[in-house]
This record gives sequence, structure tokens and C-alpha cells, in this order.
Amino acid sequence: MYLKILFTLLCTLLFISCIEKNEDFSQSLLKQKKEVIMSNDAIKNLPAFIALPPGVVKPRGWISDWAETSLSGITGHIDEWSPTFGEAWKGVGFKAMGANEEDGTYWPLEQSSYWLDGAIRLAYIMNDTMLTRKVSDRLDMVVNGVLNGGGTFIYWKPDDFLKDDGFNNWAHSHMGRALVAYYQATGKKQVLDALVKVYSNYQVPIYSNSFETVSGIVNIDPMLDTYMISGDKRILDQVLRVADDSLFVGVANSWIQGDINNGHGVITYENIRVPALLYPWTGNKQLMQATLSCFNWLDENHMLPCGVASSEEDNAGIGSTRNIETCNVAASAWSYQKMYEISGNANWGDRLERVFFNAAPVPVDRDFQTMSYYQSLNKIDNIIPLETPDAPGNGESSYVYRPLGHKVLCCVGNLNRVIPNYIMHMWMATLDDGIAATLYGPSEISTTIKDIAVGIISETNYPFGEDIKLIIEPKQKVAFPLHLRIPEWCENPIISVNQEKENLQVNENGFVVINREWKKGDIIDIKFPMKVEIISGNETPYPQTDYFKENRELAKLNNINNPYKSIFYGPLLFALPLKDENANTQVPNQKWNFALSDDENGENIELVRNEMPPYWRWDIDSPVKLDVAVKIFDWTPTELQPLPKEKVSSTKDTVISLVPYGSTKFRISMFPVSQ
Repeated sequence: MYLKILFTLLCTLLFISCIEKNEDFSQSLLKQKKEVIMSNDAIKNLPAFIALPPGVVKPRGWISDWAETSLSGITGHIDEWSPTFGEAWKGVGFKAMGANEEDGTYWPLEQSSYWLDGAIRLAYIMNDTMLTRKVSDRLDMVVNGVLNGGGTFIYWKPDDFLKDDGFNNWAHSHMGRALVAYYQATGKKQVLDALVKVYSNYQVPIYSNSFETVSGIVNIDPMLDTYMISGDKRILDQVLRVADDSLFVGVANSWIQGDINNGHGVITYENIRVPALLYPWTGNKQLMQATLSCFNWLDENHMLPCGVASSEEDNAGIGSTRNIETCNVAASAWSYQKMYEISGNANWGDRLERVFFNAAPVPVDRDFQTMSYYQSLNKIDNIIPLETPDAPGNGESSYVYRPLGHKVLCCVGNLNRVIPNYIMHMWMATLDDGIAATLYGPSEISTTIKDIAVGIISETNYPFGEDIKLIIEPKQKVAFPLHLRIPEWCENPIISVNQEKENLQVNENGFVVINREWKKGDIIDIKFPMKVEIISGNETPYPQTDYFKENRELAKLNNINNPYKSIFYGPLLFALPLKDENANTQVPNQKWNFALSDDENGENIELVRNEMPPYWRWDIDSPVKLDVAVKIFDWTPTELQPLPKEKVSSTKDTVISLVPYGSTKFRISMFPVSQ
């Protein structure tokens, strides 16, 4: 027993030593990135933000609680529950759904690399020795395989294995992301050597104007990151060949013209950012416009109130029982993040917060032990939705919470990226030797500005409260600009420095920049007054494609126009919670037959605040609630008529209490409308 304690103590001390070394490395890495950007003739438009390595930003408060829960659940233990996550990337065959049993390629490579990418980030963010060791062992196999002769990250296969191979090439890109994160967290030279070896010779495939098949073109993400941290111009040359390819240019131009084909949601989110990624290096504004056109198309045709486009495999239109594949919670946030770094526009921060605070908690149970493949905005046990949308390996319900979610394991892997990616990007560096508060919540950052160590602590319950206190802790006095994002929904922000109110000038990107000399103990008090906002819309038909008509009865209807209203308070979507015994079982005999008045504008909705709980679990008993006057009416939702066709009539009034959507497993968040 004493030997075990001593061993644990030694491991902990060694890990602390590594953390201190990694803090020094993270600063040199940031300098390297800035140098590549500022001294490079190739770059035509400077990015607004530079992402920081895993571990520079730490969570506090409720976000730390949630991250700890994930460590003790799926993120920390999924490899113990499934051979896909236990054996993938070892270069051996094994039995698993979608696996090539002779060599372990195909589905497991994709599914496991999702997990490895998120897990390595969270391990270093949370200083978790067990998860660090577990994930490092797997990633080291890939690194050693490349350095010992492998030409790709799928090191046990011939160098030309990825030629004309879409799926394994797609998985290759996600391993690239994981290895970039691994290098940024550790500074291990051999990891960078492996990245450079592979990507300096990697021939980027071109995708077509289709979101139905995966493509290795998404390797451009880790390729550009590898170039930024290595400066090896061979990698940039490979990337820029894509921008000159006539097929790629043709696809981008077709998107600008509105020729955007409905397709798989994950592929859509992953592919549409690629032209924008090339924009800083080409100066071609049409590439940025192509990506923005696709995002606008998603917003207009498929966006659901929780911040993610519907995706029942393919994008599925707007509706209260349309579903979101859990993979798309991670995929949408990653693409929003990349757009944020490139443009610096605060709107992308608003989008990220909407996803994280609303869509992210719903598909995973409160203890992070089980998760589901799909979520829908309205869900009533044994009533709606019942019809399981198509999924690979259909025949198993996609709504049930299980340790692996579904026998198709992409979503349970991708889920693990959501929390660490948000934490990492709450703060980002700027090219004016400053720092930007890009996403809000309880956090702390330790970085170096002008060779002086600077810490900033964010004390807040945001988004469950309006107040944020930033405590500035430089080792000595240092002048630098601090960029503070102003949410678009906030009309009258208040910012004070050391109790002196600032005269706010919001720049064109939606930020306030405070440029001054900072000293230890300086305090910034921020108040983002929140208000109730009610959005109105109409459900739409499914895209009239054979894919949907063959898999969803509701998709056969082409005249759907049911009105709905949804309620926001600040960045939070609110819902009528239907209490649950567990994530799979709703408490019986609850009422949901309520409609929001057509003339409700939020002025009479009452806000109810309570103390934050000692440990955050996304329970229904939320610290912030809304009491809303509604109409009672006869409503029996069905699969084919989930919302009433028209505005309803009722003289019966009552008041219901709403909670944040993220706290629910059964709910109504897209309400019928009364006259």
C-alpha cells in the first residue's frame, strides 16, 4: 500500500514538473505562431485571434464541475467500455461494428480519433494524470509508427493507402487534430516531427459540390496548424495547391451562387469552413464569401433554437421534433471557432455560447455515464418523437441514453471534444500583444505578455448570472490591450475598472478594447444585463429528398408551416421541463398543453433567481427560472402533427415555470402559439 502511495506521489510530482515546463513551452509556441504570421509574405489577411494550447486556460466554478464529471464518466473511461476505443490506432485487427477486422481501419479510426482529440485536450486542461497517460500511450503509437517508416498516421498501411480513400482519409484528419493538440500541450519534438513528415508530403484531395461523402480535404485544419507551429513551408505549399485547383474554385463559386445541396450534417459543418481557412493565405474574398453563404443557408433552412442545425444524418429542415445528431454539437462549434479566429467577429462567440450552454448538455446524462445519438427541441416520453430517424446500423433507438449512446459510435466519440474546446478558447491571444476574453464563464488564464507572466481570473456564474469579475494578476506592471467581447443580445453593457466606469466604444467586431498599464489586483467588473427575448418562426417541410421520404413519415408532408415561439434569456434557451426519473424515463402525468400568446413580448415574464448549487449537474432545479403566463388548450402532439397547424384559441390562463433547455431531458422549447 505504501509503495502504491509513493508511486502515485512521484507521478504527481513528475506531472507538476511537466506542467511547469509546458507553461514555458506554451509561451514559446505562441511566439512561434505570431512570428510565422507577422513575418510571412504568404499571408494576405491577418487572423484576429490565436488559439492557446491546452492547459493555458483552466475552468473554474460550474464549468470545472462539468469537466470533472466528464473525466469520471465517458471521457475518462470510454476505452474501457468498447474495443473500438480500446484497440483503434494500434495497427491490429479486431472485431467491432464498421471495422476492417484484418487491420483495424475504417469506422474505429474515425470514432476513436474523435475521443483522443478531446481527451488529450481535457487531460492537460484538468491536469489529470490517469487520462494523460492513457491517451498519450495511444498517440505515441501513432507518432512512433510514423517516425519508424509510416508515411501517414495510419502508419501500418502502405504510404499510398489513402489515395482515393475518402473515409480513412477523413479519420486521418481527426488524428491530425489530436496530434496537433498533443504537441501543443507537451512540446514533444517527436510529435511535431511526425506531423511535419506526414503533412509535408500529403496530397490534399478535392471534394465535390456534395455533402454526402467524406473527404480528406479536412486535413487542411491540422495542416495549417502544423505549418504555424513548424514554419515548414512545404506544408503551406501543399495547402495552397487546393486554392488554385479549378474543381475547388468551382465548388466555392457554386456556393456563392446559392447552389448548395442538402447533405450529411457532419460533413456539411466540416466541409464548409475549408474555403474560409484558405482566405487568410490567399486574400481571395470569394473563399470567405463561399463559407459565409453556406452558414447563411444553414441558418435559413435548418437552424434550430439551441444553436445547431437539424441533422438526422442529413440536414432536416426546421421543426420541433427534428433531431440533432450529437456529432454536430462538436462539429458546429469547431467550425464556429475557426471562423472566430479568422474574422474576430463577436457573433461567432455568441454562436459558440449558444451551442455550449444549450445544445451541449442535453445529449449526455447529468453524471456523464450515458448519452444519446439524437436530441430534439420538443420531447415527450412515448409521444414525440417516436419514429427513430435513419442512422447507420439502424434498428436501435437513437433516443435512448446508453454508455456508448448507440451501436454506431461516432457521437459518443465526438461528444468528448465539446467541453475542452470551449474551455481552451475562452481566452485567445491577439496580434497587438494583447489578450481577448472571447467566451465567458468561470475560468482562469496564465500566460505571458511582453515576457511578463500575467494571470487573469474570471469569477462569475455566467450565463446563470449577469455579473463577471476579472481579477488581473501580472507579476509586475505591464501595458497591454484587453479585448472584451460584447454579446449581441446585450444592449447596455456596463464595464468598470477599479470601480471607475468605462466609456465604452464597441468596435466593428463587437469588442471593447481597454488598453492600459495593468498592475496586480486590478479588477474589471462587467455587467451584461440580460432580457427576455421571444423568437417566432414556422416549422418547415423536410427537404423533399428520397433519403427522408424513405425514412420519415413526416418527411412525406410538403406543406408544413406550423407556428412556434421560443424564449431566451440572454444566451440561454428556456424550456418547460418535464421532470424525469432518469434520462430515459419521464415522470408520468405531467402537463404540457400550453401555448404562448401571440402578443407576448417578454415584458410580463418574471425572472426567478436562486443560489448556484454547490456542484453543477445541469439539474432541472436551476438557479435561474422564468415564470411565464400561458394559455391552456387541448393539444395531443403526434408524430405527423407535432405542433398545431395554426394559432390556437383559448380563454384558460395559467403560469408555468421554465428552466434552461440544457437542464432538461424531456421538454417543450418550441411552443404552440395562441391568438
